[in-house]
Amino acid sequence: MKYTYYGHSTFLLELENARILFDPFISPNELAKGIDINSIKCDYILLSHGHGDHVADVEVIAKNNNATIVAIYELASYYGAKNYKHHPMNTGGRWDFGKFSVKVVNAVHSSVLPDGTYCGHPVGFIITEGTKSVYYSGDTALHMDMQLIGNYHKLDRAFLCMGDNFTMGVDDAIIAADFIQCNKITGMHLFSYIKIDHQKTIQKFDESGKTLVLPEIGKTYEV
Repeated sequence: MKYTYYGHSTFLLELENARILFDPFISPNELAKGIDINSIKCDYILLSHGHGDHVADVEVIAKNNNATIVAIYELASYYGAKNYKHHPMNTGGRWDFGKFSVKVVNAVHSSVLPDGTYCGHPVGFIITEGTKSVYYSGDTALHMDMQLIGNYHKLDRAFLCMGDNFTMGVDDAIIAADFIQCNKITGMHLFSYIKIDHQKTIQKFDESGKTLVLPEIGKTYEV
């Protein structure tokens, strides 16, 4: 597995036989102005919730790629009503897509589309391909359900929000890494005024025995 960062909370996860894009928010993000969304190739788009900073480019990219949108039932159905390919799921459910599986896990946040449409509960995802698994937290507060993830899944990497204000901050993200029992972390939900001190944050993770990547936009990393 490898992943490419497109800013904020947007990642492209490349598996052996599938490409999964998480929460596409690129064109409105001035930090990602060097990214051409029409050049992004993906088979699936996973949406953690309906806020504008997670769905801004979903329709353009889904149409360009004939990609399947995977999300909580209400959110997936919203795009299904617009004739996009979609697969609805709900919290606690797992689905085998053949090339990989998706487990939907709890997130503590809010969720509504920019047009005011209710779109279900926010979620996170565990993606498994063969013996490898990654956790994408979506937008969330620290919560005790994360301990269940660590008890039942051996994670190779976790993508954790840590910008604070709207989600958990750095200190809570370190506790979350303990809960999920994963020491390889990639930080996300960072843009505009949601900023962290990179050096101090990396040092805090180092001191807790964890490796933190704060990725560069447009750069590709190994899981």
